[in-house]
Amino acid sequence: MIDLYYWTTPNGHKITLFLEEAGLDYQIFPINISKGDQFQPEFLKIAPNNRIPAIVDQAPADGGEPIALFESGAILLYLAEKIGKFLPQDVRGRADTLQWLFWQMGGLGPMAGQNHHFGTFAQERIPYAIDRYVKETNRLYGVLNKRLADREFITGEYSIADMAAYPWIVPYERQSQDLNDFPHLKRWFEAIGARPATQRAYEKAKAINTAPTVKTDESRRILYGQTAQNV
Repeated sequence: MIDLYYWTTPNGHKITLFLEEAGLDYQIFPINISKGDQFQPEFLKIAPNNRIPAIVDQAPADGGEPIALFESGAILLYLAEKIGKFLPQDVRGRADTLQWLFWQMGGLGPMAGQNHHFGTFAQERIPYAIDRYVKETNRLYGVLNKRLADREFITGEYSIADMAAYPWIVPYERQSQDLNDFPHLKRWFEAIGARPATQRAYEKAKAINTAPTVKTDESRRILYGQTAQNV
């Protein structure tokens, strides 16, 4: 059994995508980040960076005590190694998949996240910041589109690299992007969206939360006013 500490964000969706594809038994513990659940002492013991997602594997492969992990990329890697799927076993395939996983973690996610922040959530509209992150998101879409020109998925077979990237493309309209400008990416995006596991994962999200993350001044303070005192 996997305990998943989750909220309905792109990083959260990565893990439900994996768990649904893998058919692993899991239970969701909602962490409402707009209400500050991520700062509860019990959660911080699992996720010291006070961010979702996080997991506790109640039955690790070594048969020992439960293993807690935070950071979505680390969780995907751990789970793929646990079940021996969605991560190639050969040296070259594994290296290729990991570099694209880290590309998402270090590039697509952070840049699209700043795009969301300055374009949608910031109370003050800063044209330079909006332009900067819209253009960088566009560049990254271009990188992914080029990569997908001659393969079905990012590294050939469906993998954790695809699971990491897909949820960050879902809000493409909010990122001021047009998928018609990226035909290979659009084909990939539609193929993943049609997978039964993807549909199940996003249906679970709807059952947990359909409201915007930032709704009030208080939720904005919780999400964007954090300092070292919060951890």
